[in-house]
Amino acid sequence: MICDQCPRKCNIDRDGGVGFCRTGNAFSVARISRHAWEEPIISGKNGSGTVFFSGCNLRCVFCQNRAISRGDAGQIMSADELSDAMLRLVAEGAQNVNLVTPSHYTRQLVPLLEKIKPRLGVPVVWNSSGYESVDSLRMLDGLVDVYLPDMKYFSPTLSAAYSSAPDYFEVAVSALTEMLRQTGAPRFSADGTALLGGTVVRHLVLPGERKDSIALLRTLHERFGSDAFLLSLMCQYTPDFAMDTPYKNLHRRLTSFEYDSVLALASDLGFVGFSQDLSSASAAYTPDF
Repeated sequence: MICDQCPRKCNIDRDGGVGFCRTGNAFSVARISRHAWEEPIISGKNGSGTVFFSGCNLRCVFCQNRAISRGDAGQIMSADELSDAMLRLVAEGAQNVNLVTPSHYTRQLVPLLEKIKPRLGVPVVWNSSGYESVDSLRMLDGLVDVYLPDMKYFSPTLSAAYSSAPDYFEVAVSALTEMLRQTGAPRFSADGTALLGGTVVRHLVLPGERKDSIALLRTLHERFGSDAFLLSLMCQYTPDFAMDTPYKNLHRRLTSFEYDSVLALASDLGFVGFSQDLSSASAAYTPDF
């Protein structure tokens, strides 16, 4: 299959080679388990049923999942094996099936989801970097209940330096627009503890880049308002995975001032959602792959 399903458009035959994501055509899966460290309405009481795919179409220089995002780890699984694993997660009580970094497998996942979704009985979560092709996302219409994209950068200079994607913001905003078209406003369970449908936008505040975060939030508010999606502001950045980069600001942790100032703006703009405690900035929260 010649692959052009993400914004990289590598046009590589993944049956015989690899493109930017460094994965072949077959599913490469690094971890399948219930995960308790997502947003409360995603994790629920019994955990989110996470499926971590190997490889990534972004590969940020500070990636905490670099053990798998470089495509160097993972177990090859058939569509039937992956479907059975998803059903086991649901049988174990997972609140949802959470597909983590799935963008480079979109075309392969569509027929799988078409077949298995009626049997799941729980929401399907699409947990991605936000660097998505709108054409690929349209194939997921009706198959994904909750979109959980990152919105990493506003500045093309930053996204070029940290993720080799100078077009990141433009691409991610177009992707978010399509996600919101599909899901509409957030919908919750009767008791309010589970997100049944909608979009949660994650933004990780980076050390030294507070002004970019502020510009990002202001622009998102101008384009979408404050209630089209839930906002999850994160401070879990840790320098453990970026000490080999030339960017000195990434060699330290986020300060309280930096994070609190972004939180204050989000509140002033009327965003609703989630925040983290600075104690979450630890490599201990990175899954063992």
